[in-house]
Amino acid sequence: MKLKQLYFLSLLWGILLSASITYAQDEVPDQDSATVNEDLGTVTDAFQENFFEALKQKGIENFELALDALTLAERAANGDSKNIAVVNFEKGKNLAELKRYDEAEASFNAVLTTQSGNMDVQEALYDVYYETSEYEKAIPLVQKLIKKDEDYKEDLVNLYGRTKQYDKALELLDELDESWGESAYRNALRRNIYKVTGNSEGAITNLQDKIDENPENEQDYLNLIFLYSEEGTTEKAFETAKELLKNQPESELVHLALYKFYLDDGQNEEAFKSMDIVFNSSKIEKESKYKVLADFIGFVNENPAYEAHVDKVVASFNNDGSGEVYETLGTYYVSKGKKEVALTFYEKGIKLDDDNYSLLKNTLLLQIDLQKNTEAANLSEEALGTFPAQAFFYLLNGVANNRLGKSDTAIESLETGLDFLLDDPRVERDFYDQLRTAYEAKGDTNKAASFKLKAAQIKLDN
Repeated sequence: MKLKQLYFLSLLWGILLSASITYAQDEVPDQDSATVNEDLGTVTDAFQENFFEALKQKGIENFELALDALTLAERAANGDSKNIAVVNFEKGKNLAELKRYDEAEASFNAVLTTQSGNMDVQEALYDVYYETSEYEKAIPLVQKLIKKDEDYKEDLVNLYGRTKQYDKALELLDELDESWGESAYRNALRRNIYKVTGNSEGAITNLQDKIDENPENEQDYLNLIFLYSEEGTTEKAFETAKELLKNQPESELVHLALYKFYLDDGQNEEAFKSMDIVFNSSKIEKESKYKVLADFIGFVNENPAYEAHVDKVVASFNNDGSGEVYETLGTYYVSKGKKEVALTFYEKGIKLDDDNYSLLKNTLLLQIDLQKNTEAANLSEEALGTFPAQAFFYLLNGVANNRLGKSDTAIESLETGLDFLLDDPRVERDFYDQLRTAYEAKGDTNKAASFKLKAAQIKLDN
């Protein structure tokens, strides 16, 4: 579901703050004096006080107290419909946080009786329906939201699928693919519908008929290729892809299928041409490119004669990478023994994806291997900020600081890490070896000998 900034609440904050400033600038007003605003209605001091209290309590997640304050604010509204609508909106949000969904629904609907087009309230009500799996109720609401934001069309596809309106879902999927281009998310929705209905044969016949009627529709070809591939009739899928390329030689999306068929058919040069089109296409989303990259790396690993093509692929991703892409490229170069090159890709990936555990681990191991000890000490400390219970990062931090001569820092990290260590004898022995090293550097021979003994007592399975 989509998350948007609530301009309705922002507007209210502006109005109430403006009212407070006006109040401060005036001479001492009566207790119940009001600031009148064209958008909000009559706002009394009691209303402001209780409403702001509700916002404060909601901000610190005291939702029950927020509701109490909103009840008082509603009384202070003196029947003003605009103020009551604002209160009901806030009530609904607090009730939803408390999972009192029936009451939340009633509050949101109370607002919509006077403000039927309020998109923020519609979105909040949609969240309630989604949380409670009331998908039938959600559909007409999302249809209204679509008129203001077409991004909700993907939500509608999902809702059609959940309510078993599969024909409507497939029709809307085709419309979106035609308008917005290929999407891994929508492909997954389509795949699930075909699996659930079990009517792939009927879908194939339907698509073939549509192509016969209108051979210019690229999406029908792509859907048919997908269906043939799912059915395992690869030859038919390949023929359909070649037919699409013949009819629409400028098609880029078809190469998402063609490269794979070419590889399987031994037409490697044609496969690489298709890959180049995929990697450089602005119509193909990143997730699909990453899957092609993984296939490409796998192929080159088994066919070293094509390693020269890697540089071209790297160039394609220089300005369009992600942590996942750079990790894939880094791992490839590690497998080729080019560790310095691999590390540059890992470190690029970390800048984009600093909470990726495997990427952090691979980067740190390579930094340790290449004696990049300062970098490893800094990165492992940052990693522990994200993964404070990962013993392995404490170990690597200890190794780096030992090498930098910072024995006390290494000991502190290593002893902390031991508290998080699960049943892993090999890593436990590494901890003791590093603690021995740290205490030897400090000249504490007794403790060093103690950890040396502990390490020796650990038996490792071969």
